Amino acid sequence: MNTATLYAASAGFESACQIPMLALNHRSHGLHGHSYFATVRAQLPAGWAPFPGGEVEELRRRLEACVAPLDHALLNRVVEQPTDENIARWIRERLQAEFDVQGIQQIGVQSTQHSGVDLDASGQAHVWRRYRFQAAHQLPNVPLGHKCGRMHGHGFEVILHANQDLGERDLSIDYDHLDEIWAPLHMVLNYQCLNQIEGLHNPTSEVISAWLWQRIKPQLPELSWVTVYETGSCGANFDGRNYRIWKELTLDSAIQLKRAPEGHVLRGIHGHTYTLRLHLGAELDEVAGWTVDFGDVKTLFDPIFKAIDHRPLFEIADLPDGDAASLSAWVLAKGRVVLPHLDRVDMYETRGSGAIVSAVGIDELIPV
Repeated sequence: MNTATLYAASAGFESACQIPMLALNHRSHGLHGHSYFATVRAQLPAGWAPFPGGEVEELRRRLEACVAPLDHALLNRVVEQPTDENIARWIRERLQAEFDVQGIQQIGVQSTQHSGVDLDASGQAHVWRRYRFQAAHQLPNVPLGHKCGRMHGHGFEVILHANQDLGERDLSIDYDHLDEIWAPLHMVLNYQCLNQIEGLHNPTSEVISAWLWQRIKPQLPELSWVTVYETGSCGANFDGRNYRIWKELTLDSAIQLKRAPEGHVLRGIHGHTYTLRLHLGAELDEVAGWTVDFGDVKTLFDPIFKAIDHRPLFEIADLPDGDAASLSAWVLAKGRVVLPHLDRVDMYETRGSGAIVSAVGIDELIPV
């Protein structure tokens, strides 16, 4: 199986800014501040890190050094128009020029809990905004006895991703514009029974994402993805053509990096609370309304999960090493045996820092 590997790292910084180009009465025109969160995902060449398996730590170290001038600073002194997009471009250029980080596939800048920008390898900026609505639903076409066949409810979350025009690099799609588009849809969905809404007779996450796409795309031609979280650990996205789902789990495991040099802290036994995301792509089942049942994903993957949760991973005979990339590749290989539609595994040691191993390439990784 041919795979592609991305290494991911993250760093936070506290900064003040103002956006002079905005109208005087715009809330972001005045001086204000954010707790920013920056991420980088890169396809790194062999030998780039001090030792095999040390890529995540080294990438994180370089990213932290890159954004250090932004921490507790007025961003306008560094970036003329410090929108999330322009900050992401500044980080990418500095990482490449001064910190020798090549193969960058994504730079993310999150300025609030609910909004940010992801800059892809081609230089296109995908602005995103998160929304929430409370609703009930039931799935009418599931097998008899399936728990989702009973009326129940969720605190759904929706993320709208909009592709910023490359010709307008000084202007990001205004988050307020996304709010205006979302507001009438929120009125339709919030505190409702989704089955009673036209077009949502079978309201799976996949169907909801497509239903939203059909209503938003005509108003927002820049719309690139719609992501729907059914719970905090599973959801689906739709890009107008393809459906993808993911299931997230956490595991608490002990590791050591066998290839780290003697005396290095990572060579000793240590551990993480990992965030593991399983991504699957498949055609939509027109009757069930889903690509793959989340419950089936959990059940079929459970033996693999139990083999790595609350375990000393360095005792697994066929796991080459304890770094995130080795672990992701191992999970992908094992998982595809029981879940043929599994095509990507994300393994994060800490928030935003880890490895992504994909069987479908890295050209269009949706930043879930």
